[in-house]
Amino acid sequence: MTSRFKNITIVGRADDSRVSEPLESLRAHLNKIGANLVDNAAVKDADLIIAVGGDGTMLYASRLALDSRAPILGINRGRLGFLADVTPDDMIASVDHVMRGEYSVDSRLLLKARLLRADGGESVAYALNDVVLQRRDTGRMVDFETRVNDVYVNTHAGDGLIVATPTGSTAYALSCGGPIIEPQLDAVVVVPICPHTLTDRPIVISADQPIEVRLLYRDDTKAELTVDGFSLGPIHHDDKLTISAANKRVTLVHPPGYDFYGILRSKLFWGRDNRKRES
Repeated sequence: MTSRFKNITIVGRADDSRVSEPLESLRAHLNKIGANLVDNAAVKDADLIIAVGGDGTMLYASRLALDSRAPILGINRGRLGFLADVTPDDMIASVDHVMRGEYSVDSRLLLKARLLRADGGESVAYALNDVVLQRRDTGRMVDFETRVNDVYVNTHAGDGLIVATPTGSTAYALSCGGPIIEPQLDAVVVVPICPHTLTDRPIVISADQPIEVRLLYRDDTKAELTVDGFSLGPIHHDDKLTISAANKRVTLVHPPGYDFYGILRSKLFWGRDNRKRES
C-alpha cells in the first residue's frame, strides 16, 4: 500500500485496558502494510500521529504535533470525547482509507498563553482546547479584570475564567454555559466560571484580538493557570496573562464520512425523544 504517510507515531495509554488491545491491533496492522513506526522520542520524523484514547490523548498528541507538524488521526477509546472521531470497530478500515489518501484535513486554531510574572519570569504554553484561570485551595472567589485588544471589558468575581478555541468550546467551556463554535471559525469564547454576577455571560470574539487578564488583589485568595489541563502554576495579582492566536495550528485527519454535526448528535443525544411512553 503506497502512502504519503511513511513514518507513523502511535500514542495511547498502554496501561489502560480499553486502549491496549486496539493499540496492539493497530501496530500489527501497520507493520503488516509496511509502515515505519516511529517512537514518541523521534516524533519530529513522523508524517502522521495516530492517537488511541480520549480527548486527553488527543491533547497530548497535539503537543507532539507542535514539534513534528504531523497531522493527527484520532481513534476514540474515551467516554464523551469530541476530538477522536474514529470508533474501534472502524479503526483498521479508517486507517487503510487514510493510508490510501482517502481523507479530509481539518486545521484547528491554537491559543498561545503567555504569563509574565512580576519577578520577570515568563511561562509560555499552547492550547488546542482552553486556557483556564481558576481559584485553588480556598473557598473565596477570585477577582480579575479582562481586556480585549487593549480595550477594557469587565471586572469579574467568581471561580475563574475559561478562554477556549472552537475545539475547546465542547469541553470545560460547554459545561460552564458557553456556546458550541463550529471548528473552522477563527473565534474564541470567553466564559466566566460560576460568576458572582448572573449577567456576567460568555462572549465570542475574533481570534485575532489578544486577551489580557489580570488577577486583582483580594485577601486570602489563590489562583492557578492551566493550559489544556496542565498547570502552569499559580498566578498572582501582579502577574500579567496574555492569550492570543498562535502562529501555528494543529491539523486533524478524518477518514471518509466525517460529520461534525453527526458527532454532536451522537455525543449530546440530539434528535432523540427520551420521553417515557406508556405502552
